[in-house]
Amino acid sequence: MQNTIKKINTKLKTVFVQWFPAVILIFSLLVIWEISCRLADVPKWLLPVPTDIIVELYEHWNLLLGHSFVTLYEILIGFSFSIISGILIGGLIVYSKTLEKAIYPIIISSQTIPIIAIAPILLVWFGYGLLPKILVVGLIAFFPIAVNTIDGLKSIDDDLVNMMKTLGANKSQIFKKIQIPNSLPYIFTGLRIGMAASVIGAVISEWVGSSEGLGYLMIRSKPQFLTERVFAAIFLLSIIGFLLFLLVNYCEKKIVYWRTLSE
Repeated sequence: MQNTIKKINTKLKTVFVQWFPAVILIFSLLVIWEISCRLADVPKWLLPVPTDIIVELYEHWNLLLGHSFVTLYEILIGFSFSIISGILIGGLIVYSKTLEKAIYPIIISSQTIPIIAIAPILLVWFGYGLLPKILVVGLIAFFPIAVNTIDGLKSIDDDLVNMMKTLGANKSQIFKKIQIPNSLPYIFTGLRIGMAASVIGAVISEWVGSSEGLGYLMIRSKPQFLTERVFAAIFLLSIIGFLLFLLVNYCEKKIVYWRTLSE
């Protein structure tokens, strides 16, 4: 029991030391924001102070929470789609030179097309339902996952592979014992980038055409000069993105556990 308490205290101290500077910086910026706007008598519709945003969150919590769940659902489904497709296509590209020559240039060139230009087309094809939003999220998060999967699978040490072959290992064993463990840190790097991008993709898809979600709420609140509600939606989006980012980090520590042990 005492060992458990000591471990908990140690973790709490570590978290406190890690996050304390960021918390102090954010709090200081919020105080400066509040005081500056009040001294300059900035109109609420132009730039609300942090206390106005807190009041908005408190008074319209049910409204904001309902739209948050819609956006979160779109992010999770679209991001899951990007994980499956990104890792699968990345693996196929590594193991087939023909597919690499055929698909990889298309993947690279697709990034020159702004996602906000694709979203209206998907809206025309699939309507105002959930599918176009999932596709936008999946497309925007697909690229970093696929590219990092390819880099991870290609970054194995040739000497190590030759040694495994000398010991009689076949391609399947080399893949399981070397390539997969070696590629996991790369894949999780792609997942972190993709997770951040998926939040952007969800908001863009809701801006283009939607009847619910935080992006929709922002677009609807803007012409009504409910600027504090727009900021409240932005705050909730940042919280969603931050928590999902932490979730990816947690999964990495559990799956790529040997990196934690070596640190």
